[in-house]
Amino acid sequence: MPQFNLPQASAPLQVVQLTDAHLFADAGGTLLGMNTRDSLQHVVEQVRREQPQPDLLLCTGDLSQDGSVASYEAFRQLTAVLGAPSRWLPGNHDEAKVMAEFAQGSDLVQAVTDLGAWRIVMLNSNVPDATHGWLADDQLALLEQALAGAGERHCLVCLHHQPVDIGCAWIAPIGLRNADELWKRLRGYTQVRAVLWGHIHQPWDERREGVRLLATPSTCIQFAPNSEDFQVSEEQPGYRWLRLHGDGRVESGFERARDFNVQLDFNSPGY
Repeated sequence: MPQFNLPQASAPLQVVQLTDAHLFADAGGTLLGMNTRDSLQHVVEQVRREQPQPDLLLCTGDLSQDGSVASYEAFRQLTAVLGAPSRWLPGNHDEAKVMAEFAQGSDLVQAVTDLGAWRIVMLNSNVPDATHGWLADDQLALLEQALAGAGERHCLVCLHHQPVDIGCAWIAPIGLRNADELWKRLRGYTQVRAVLWGHIHQPWDERREGVRLLATPSTCIQFAPNSEDFQVSEEQPGYRWLRLHGDGRVESGFERARDFNVQLDFNSPGY
């Protein structure tokens, strides 16, 4: 296993989120004509230029489009150049069991990570053979236990499916269908500072009940905000950066791969 330097206690944690890469076993695999390995590589290079020493990569689902071992190996290789430990969780396109088997012997799918003054909790909202999300009883119990045992640490909770309405009618039914159960548990713990997710292929940043809610552009195709029906935009792929301060403050923003030329083919296989 690679060795990583721990951040200094006084410095904020430098965290990068990568999400919704939709890689295929075939290196030439595309969505709407976009080669998803190529777009991920451009995003990773953007991260290298702008976030040269991340302390942690949070990879929040749909890393694969076909759930293949080869696609997970490609994701691991393409992101390894960032030189930071990674935590993965499955999305609706992932095969959670395949991901877990691939990660055996590593800490890639470790659910709870303590780093500096923070505890990061990775939840599995994957429902086999379905597009929507659901936090099963074991995941809710994991969350409750992780928050109850966090002590004075601040908490960042991560999952794939959106737990709030984002104003896109078509995506609402495929979000987290038991979001009320998530919120019921979060309300009891004031150390929860932020909830972070993927799935929506667009940025999101708001506050609810004192908690920062964040989502992030995909590393491949983007969904158009405020759309009634499925609609993509021609914005560039991107990533999110976070600065997690020792006093619980969360600084965050997203960046796009500005040198990536988006050329979509609407006659090719889509999302």
